[in-house]
Amino acid sequence: MTAELIVDARNAVGECPVWVPEENALYWVDIPNGGLQRWSAASGHIAAWKAPQMLACIARTDAGNWVAGMESGFFQLTPHNDGSLDTTPLAGVEHPRADMRLNDGRCDRQGRFWAGSMVLNMGLNAAEGTLYRYASGSPPHAALGGFITLNGLAFSPDGRTMYASDSHPLVQQIWAFDYDIDTGTPTRRRVFVDMHNFLGRPDGAAVDADGCYWICANDAGLIHRFTPDGRLDRSLTVPVKKPTMCAFGGSRLDTLFVTSIRDDNSAQSLSGGVFALNPGVQGMAEPRFTL
Repeated sequence: MTAELIVDARNAVGECPVWVPEENALYWVDIPNGGLQRWSAASGHIAAWKAPQMLACIARTDAGNWVAGMESGFFQLTPHNDGSLDTTPLAGVEHPRADMRLNDGRCDRQGRFWAGSMVLNMGLNAAEGTLYRYASGSPPHAALGGFITLNGLAFSPDGRTMYASDSHPLVQQIWAFDYDIDTGTPTRRRVFVDMHNFLGRPDGAAVDADGCYWICANDAGLIHRFTPDGRLDRSLTVPVKKPTMCAFGGSRLDTLFVTSIRDDNSAQSLSGGVFALNPGVQGMAEPRFTL
């Protein structure tokens, strides 16, 4: 399947694509630059806003703006047509180290926002990362710990299985958890996929309507689809070495959008771009966060 470059974004670290059906548009972030970006499928127009901190993950709210995981915690973002971005603190996170930020994140099927933290210097191999659950009006709850580079958050169609990964080269595991949809509690952690057995490191992920788990294989230029029992079903190629996260969108949720990291040391002029593929399956609409 051919990956189409839809935005030559040249993002330093493009991440967290989210399809907004009422706008027929894709939003995503550029983490180190604090960038929030939007691509209109109808016109191809690109809009951009800048947050005051590194911006790692976003989810649409039921009010039509955004909840975001940034360096110091959770924020509400409201972008305006003039290019300004209102940034309102919602809840802070007490990192155990100064050189940390939030990383991968998304809502569960009930609309709770989840985000994991990481140490900025991956060379330290510091397992200081925590997976937080955030609900409006409550302080962030530290649900799980011991991660180096938390990634790959996703939920099964019925919401009763949670997935998470650690993309650090020393770990490269994807885990599945039983998920209590009433309390938002993950239990019975087990290895879903050991990515040492496959090409690439596990990065951002999505789940399709069949319950299969799609994971960007960073460093390999691939996106793997695993069945609910952890079997590799297929691998799609993208024309960049470092795809970061995928998301379903389009009018029928049958387009797979993929963000990537800019690699200025390579001849890959498309790196840092946003791509679209037709994977032959439909995805799931992203839940909204309730402010």
